[in-house]
Parts: sequence; structure tokens; C-alpha cells
Amino acid sequence: MNWKSDQGSACGAAHACWQARLHMGFARRGERTVLAERRHEGPLTVQKPLYPEGGGICHVVIVHPPGGLAAGDQLRITLDVQSGAHALLTTPGATKWYKGLPERPASQAIDITVRRDARLDWLPQDNIFFNGSHARQRFTLRLAAGATALGWDAALLGRRASGESWNDAGLCTLTRIIGPDDRPLWEERQALHSASPMLEAPQGLDGRPAYGTLWAAGPACTPELAQSLAESLPFTDTLRAGATALPGGLLLARGVAREPEPLHKLFKQLWLRLRPLVHGVPGRALRLWAT
Repeated sequence: MNWKSDQGSACGAAHACWQARLHMGFARRGERTVLAERRHEGPLTVQKPLYPEGGGICHVVIVHPPGGLAAGDQLRITLDVQSGAHALLTTPGATKWYKGLPERPASQAIDITVRRDARLDWLPQDNIFFNGSHARQRFTLRLAAGATALGWDAALLGRRASGESWNDAGLCTLTRIIGPDDRPLWEERQALHSASPMLEAPQGLDGRPAYGTLWAAGPACTPELAQSLAESLPFTDTLRAGATALPGGLLLARGVAREPEPLHKLFKQLWLRLRPLVHGVPGRALRLWAT
């Protein structure tokens, strides 16, 4: 398959761009969850399904061989977790967003459906937005009655390990979580530019370039649980975090940090703590995290 192609308006005649799509469908087969559907176009695929927790939970690693997105690149992932199935998805490394052009931003769209009594763990590694990057992201999660979900999204503005800040860059995101009967549970839009005062403002990132949101959906996600989490979350110069509950059984934990590692550690700890409550299964650290 030819992974790189010129595709008209998205890339222009003089510029080759990555155009990639991946669709996955998970189904319950007896006591097992199986990857029943897998279709891909371009450089976006999955590794062999794994079962480190037994047959009931299917672990899949999403792989994007180029390792990042440049101007005009477009990735789309669709995921269908069918009734009674339990899928866990992660990535082997951070998604890198390279220097681009404002008129031709790189983009990624993720659409997930979790059907009746199904479970989802969505645990990608973070997004690193390079100096000069221009990115568009859309994430939509649809939950049927009885479905539960746990996941996160984390970002780092600039390659801090290389001494790089985030300049001449822009980022637009849309995140939506939709409950049964198309009832909106949460929608958030972000339009951020490297010159925005929100990067340094106390009500914004307050000078902390690593930030993220962990979300949990299910009957266990009550105001009481959010209050219990909030009481244990850090609020230091290195890492600041808080938690809240929204109507409809949705819990959000958000954090900002000077470096990504403390935020990573916090989200992993929260996932391990919440998983037994939200999904009714033990929290077990991923083997991939130890590599």
C-alpha cells in the first residue's frame, strides 16, 4: 500500500501528505472480547491483540509508523465497542505534531462508540506540539445505556527536553462526550495560540506547558467520588490538579504541570484507582508503561 499521496486541496500539488484511516470493532464472543473488525488505509494500524488480563479484556496498541503529523496530514480513527465487550487501547509513544503552516494544519479526528454494557479504557500517550506546529483535533465519545468508559488526553507545548518552547504555533480542539439518547454530557472547545495570554494567566495554564484531562463515565462517577479524589490531588508548584463531577455520571480530573512526567504519574494512579469503581475490574499497570 502506498502510504504517502497527494490528495488535492488538503496538501496541494507540491506537497505530499499522510492520509490515514483506521477502523476497529470489538465484539463479545462467549467469555472473550475479540477484535472483530479491522480496516485501515495509509500508515495507521494496530499490533496483534493481547490478553494480559485474560480473554474478557482485549488490549490493542495503535501504531502510526511515521511517528508524527506535519502540515496537511490527516488521521482518522473510528472505534466501535459492541455490547458486552471490553477494549483497552493505547499507543507505543507520544504523538508528535511537527512544524507546519497555519493555512494547512495537521488534523486528527477520533470517533468512539461504546454500546450497551460495554467498557472502554482509552489510554494514549501524550501529544507533543512542536515549535511552529498548527494542529486541529476532534474527539467524540458516544456512550449507550450501561456503558462505562475511562480515558485521558494529555499535551505538552514545545519539546521541553530539547530546550524548545512553543512559538509561532496554534492549536484548536473539540472534545465531546455524549450519553444515551444523544444527551450531551460534556463539550469543550479550545482555541490556543502561542501568543495567547492564557498560557501565563492564573486562570489558564499559569506558565505550565504540560496539561491534560482524565475522564470517567459510569454510575460510580458521583459528586461524592469527585470530592474524594479532589481531597487527595496535589496542588504544588510542580503539579496542580482538581476534580469535578458533571450531571449524567461523568467525572473529570484535570492537571497542569511544569514537566510531563508528574502528570503522567498522576493520571496512571487515578486510572488504577478508578478502574475497579467504574468498570468493576482490577486496576493493573500496562506492561507497555514499564518499557
